[in-house]
Amino acid sequence: MKILVAEDDARSAEFMRKGLTELGHSVETVDDGRDALTYCLYNPCDIVILDRMMPGMDGLSVLKSLRSAGRKVPVLFVTAMGDVDHRVEGLIAGGDDYLVKPFHFSELVARVTALARRPQSLEQVTHLTVHDLDLDLMSHSATRDGQHIQLQNKEFALLEVLMRNAGRIVTKTMLLEQVWDFNFDPQTTVVETHISRLRAKIDKPFDVPLIHTTRNSGYCLHAPR
Repeated sequence: MKILVAEDDARSAEFMRKGLTELGHSVETVDDGRDALTYCLYNPCDIVILDRMMPGMDGLSVLKSLRSAGRKVPVLFVTAMGDVDHRVEGLIAGGDDYLVKPFHFSELVARVTALARRPQSLEQVTHLTVHDLDLDLMSHSATRDGQHIQLQNKEFALLEVLMRNAGRIVTKTMLLEQVWDFNFDPQTTVVETHISRLRAKIDKPFDVPLIHTTRNSGYCLHAPR
C-alpha cells in the first residue's frame, strides 16, 4: 500500500517509516501540515497517518480540508492528544481511527491493516492489474495468468510502483526514493538487480514481457501494444 506519514517529530516519523517499509509498504513522510494536505490532494494514497500538532497546519485542519475537497482516503490520527474530547473531535471531523502516543508498533500495524480492510471508498485501490498481471495490495500477493508469483517485500514494492505508473517511464532515481528511500547513487546496482529478479518471475515464464527498459531513462511496465 501507499502510506503517507505526516509527523513533525523526526524520530517518530522514521520509526513508522522504517517499520512499515520493512513490511513491504511504500511510505512517504512529511513534517508540515500544508505539505501533507498538498500531497494528499495531488497524489494517490491508500492510508494517511496524521499527527494532530504540526507546523504550517494542524492535523485536524488538514483532515477537514481533505474531507471538504471530497478526499475519502482513510486517516489514522497518531498523536499525544489522547483525552476523550480530542478523540471525539478527530473522529467527528472525519478521522477513521485514533492511536495515542506512545504506542507499540504492532498496534499501529493492526490499525493500518484494519483500515485497509474496510470498504472505504472508490479512492482506495486494492488491486492493480496490467494485462494478465494482478497485484493484490490487501493480501500482498501477485498472480499472472492465474499463476501465483512469490515475491519478496522489496520485489513487491518495486512492482507496485511500476504498476501504479503503468505506461509511464519510472526512473532509477524515482525507484530508489520510493522503494529504498535513499538518494540517487550512480554506483548502486540495487535497482538493476531487483528488476532482473522481477523479470525472472514476472516475464520469463510467460510469452509476453511486461517490464521494459528505456535506455538512459528508466523502466516502464505496460501491456502489449
